Amino acid sequence: MKLQSLATSLLFTSISFGAVIRRNPQFSNGQPIDGKGKGAPIYGGTNHQIDIENPDNLGQQSTDNGVVPNLKWRFSDSKMRLFAGGWVREQVIQDLPQSHDIAAAQMHLKKGAIREMHWHRVAEWGFVYAGRVLISAVDENGKYQVEELGYGDIWYFPKGQPHAVQGLDDENEFLLAFDDGDFEKVGTTFNLGDWVAHTPRSVLAKNFGVPESTFDNLPERNPYILNSTVSMMNVTGPNGQLNGDSSYIYRTLQHEPEKIPGGGGFFYKIDSTNFPISTTIATTFVVLEPKGLRELHWHPTAEEWLYFHSGQGRATVFIGSGNARTFDFSAGDTAVFPDNSGHYIENTSSDKNLTWIEIYKSDRVADVSLTQWLALTPADVVSALLKLPLDMVQNLKKEKQVLIKGY
Repeated sequence: MKLQSLATSLLFTSISFGAVIRRNPQFSNGQPIDGKGKGAPIYGGTNHQIDIENPDNLGQQSTDNGVVPNLKWRFSDSKMRLFAGGWVREQVIQDLPQSHDIAAAQMHLKKGAIREMHWHRVAEWGFVYAGRVLISAVDENGKYQVEELGYGDIWYFPKGQPHAVQGLDDENEFLLAFDDGDFEKVGTTFNLGDWVAHTPRSVLAKNFGVPESTFDNLPERNPYILNSTVSMMNVTGPNGQLNGDSSYIYRTLQHEPEKIPGGGGFFYKIDSTNFPISTTIATTFVVLEPKGLRELHWHPTAEEWLYFHSGQGRATVFIGSGNARTFDFSAGDTAVFPDNSGHYIENTSSDKNLTWIEIYKSDRVADVSLTQWLALTPADVVSALLKLPLDMVQNLKKEKQVLIKGY
């Protein structure tokens, strides 16, 4: 009887506690309970830490609606490939099927390590965020470029241009992007070691004018990333160096950020208007202050691919026909917002910046501001459609705000 009484008491306590819990939103605790009568605890298998980090997947935004495909991928879910000189992990279309335009990777090189000489059927874009690297490249006219890059520096190699990257500091890391989501299909990347290993030795000897024995120690498989020592040799050539509008590099932080209203952070634009060689990849480097907002907007020319480098944020993506979904983001996450989909990005932290990179398969960065559109439409039309006070519409800002200060 005492055991039965204890069990009844525990059951009553559990029910009472559950009733209290359901009176308050529990999304921050990883439970799909809105505190207004909807939802219930999760009793089945789940990853509680991921639930806590993604409250909007639990139904936190009541304005979400319809079916929106997954638009987010964590680099932490990518398979890491390890090499003696570093590592690489990718996000390709097989990971994030909605990312048709862009594939990406994070790569780490130790000091002296080389991402072997290679070229691609697609363009390659890189952003250094740790350490320093040496890039070397040659174009079809025999012009060359050998440059040291550090934090914030960018490279862009047009399709078919051969290149290599070497680490200079003890540890070096960078983001790579390519203008084709299906980056791992055959015929996309051509590694030098792989090609030479599969060419007859007699042909190699004839091509280079040396004995066949010269190639006795060729690697049996392409090394991809290999240990080496930092290059100390200079390059010269009769056709000169790639510079000016032909340069493959752009030093982001040596330029002033865009002059934008809003006061919510810093916004660097890097596209063919200021980096002429970059004709198929346009990018922005964004730092959004705590509680700030990348204003409601859409991009008329391409999908938007994103890499979140630091901080925490969220975005609601509207894909039309009443379909909208909110996603939570943190460092190492990637995302893709469909072509012309409406969205914003909000820094959800009260004390830390949110830093990310936007990439478009385009020659320029372009966006349409919701506020600017409404402000440049007859105010009575907007007022009638959205049932907003006429004076509020008349006072809308006619300049893009881009990054709005938080409060």
